[in-house]
Amino acid sequence: MSSEPTRRIVILRHAKAEWSDANDHERPLAERGRKDAPVAGRWLAGSGITPDLALCSTSVRTRETWKLAVGELPERPRTVYEDRMYEASLGELIALLNEVPEDVQDVVLVGHNPGMHALADALAGEAEGDLLARMNRSGFPTAAIAVLGFTGSWKSVEHGVGRLLAFWAPHA
Repeated sequence: MSSEPTRRIVILRHAKAEWSDANDHERPLAERGRKDAPVAGRWLAGSGITPDLALCSTSVRTRETWKLAVGELPERPRTVYEDRMYEASLGELIALLNEVPEDVQDVVLVGHNPGMHALADALAGEAEGDLLARMNRSGFPTAAIAVLGFTGSWKSVEHGVGRLLAFWAPHA
């Protein structure tokens, strides 16, 4: 039996945002997004995962998504609004995970596509049933959640390290 801790990474794409001529970083959630974000939070609460830490992009739509989703959780995790998550590449997202403190068991990342989908796909070396195929077919829509489990240190997070345990989307 391994003495390495089992950890979970929850990847949440922001809910549906309004399209406008405004600065992309400042786009707020659309009405559908304001409805979907709490539903995503309820799904997460029902999954039994209680994140110790949330890393959230600083964009308006990700902060609004997290505020509405976290309100549905039984306990609010420590939240860090992270500038580096906005428009982050796959490599930048993995680097952020490598910085997670070792006392954190489960982390949730609230961010943007294509990074959220790329991260879930890259980390999922294995998957339960057809979850990986379903996630990739869906294109990781707004308010979608992927849950990956892995064993080891946060510094060991790299391509293929995880197992896709769950995938959920509000309209899938």
